[in-house]
Amino acid sequence: MKAADIGHFFATLQAANPHPETELEYSTPFELLTAVLLSAQATDVGVNKATRKLYPVANTPQQILDLGLDGLCEYIKTIGLYKSKAKHLLETCRILIEQHGGEVPRTREALEALPGVGRKTANVVLNVAFGEPTMAVDTHIFRLGNRTGLAPGKTPLEVEQKLLKRIPAAYLQHAHHWLILHGRYVCQARKPRCWECSVSAWCKFKPKTAAPA
Repeated sequence: MKAADIGHFFATLQAANPHPETELEYSTPFELLTAVLLSAQATDVGVNKATRKLYPVANTPQQILDLGLDGLCEYIKTIGLYKSKAKHLLETCRILIEQHGGEVPRTREALEALPGVGRKTANVVLNVAFGEPTMAVDTHIFRLGNRTGLAPGKTPLEVEQKLLKRIPAAYLQHAHHWLILHGRYVCQARKPRCWECSVSAWCKFKPKTAAPA
């Protein structure tokens, strides 16, 4: 995709959704960190169902620790891999209390040092909670980067680095959400809904799909 086309691509997404937001429900950086940690290989809808019950009871590191492993598992057992996620979350809470005064750190290095928190999760927290212009490359963004020609790459890191380099600064703050939502609802994995796509004019995907008869 040409540099000039990238500007049109994101201007169009911005016009349709000027203030995109994550579909994970949260009210504090810690709630966001918890939700993102729980969302690995799970849907946002499924995570939200669990956290709607969890957060009114425990939404701070100390309160989560006070639940203990069995208590926490009761709230998140509907989420895939809940046992390992519960262990990671409890250890993360312990580290937050012991090393960060119970607050979510604002650096990638400190975030990635937390159990269960990888580069993607750290990028989400930095972008959504703290307004950093980062790019969390999940399966949707990895697919879009390659399919559209926006930022082809063999690894999520390669796609991330290209996106950060190619996306105009004016769009970086919200680019992560525009791409995720576009990939989730329009440029879907099995069959992209090209007939509904507002940015198809700049997309390099050749076999455009037609609307079902």
